[in-house]
Amino acid sequence: MFQVGKTIISDDLFEEEFVCNLADCKGICCVEGDSGAPLEEAEKEILERIYPSIKEYLTPEGIEAIEQQGKYVLDMDGDLTTPLIKGRECAYVTKAENGTYLCGIEKAYREKKINWPKPVSCHLYPVRVKEFPEFQTLNYHQWDICSSACTLGQSLKVPLYKFLKEPLIRKFGQAWYDEVCIIGEKYFDNKNNLR
Repeated sequence: MFQVGKTIISDDLFEEEFVCNLADCKGICCVEGDSGAPLEEAEKEILERIYPSIKEYLTPEGIEAIEQQGKYVLDMDGDLTTPLIKGRECAYVTKAENGTYLCGIEKAYREKKINWPKPVSCHLYPVRVKEFPEFQTLNYHQWDICSSACTLGQSLKVPLYKFLKEPLIRKFGQAWYDEVCIIGEKYFDNKNNLR
């Protein structure tokens, strides 16, 4: 474990290699699981504001789920999340012609309809942030549906913290990420010296 400011970082961010392989997994992480994507409190207002702009990117089932349940919900653990369609996929998901699940929010962002890419928990996946009163932790959420991402990451030799550069900077800032990179360089230097 490493500490940067008030953030405790698992060794996995340096040790594990990962690159999303959407061609193989088809975005199944937007479908599988027992609750929606975790949301930050501030993201409630953002979802309310952008909904009219992203609605055209959503499926009829997603729109129905959102209009019945709300743009965000509390899951069975009392955590703030995105709503689900019939207890399965995220209500904000859409499906491409090739069967790949995509985020409707991200699609609207890429087409410059909104200026918010998607919930930060989705952007950071497979890393999960857990908030505590005095600090927060970053841990790798290992899931078998991401095995092709692990294989691709290993072949390209891309550690998690480098794959997640953009969302980590979005969440914690450039100075924080620069410090993580210094830790990463030292981590790999020490690892290579032990060989």
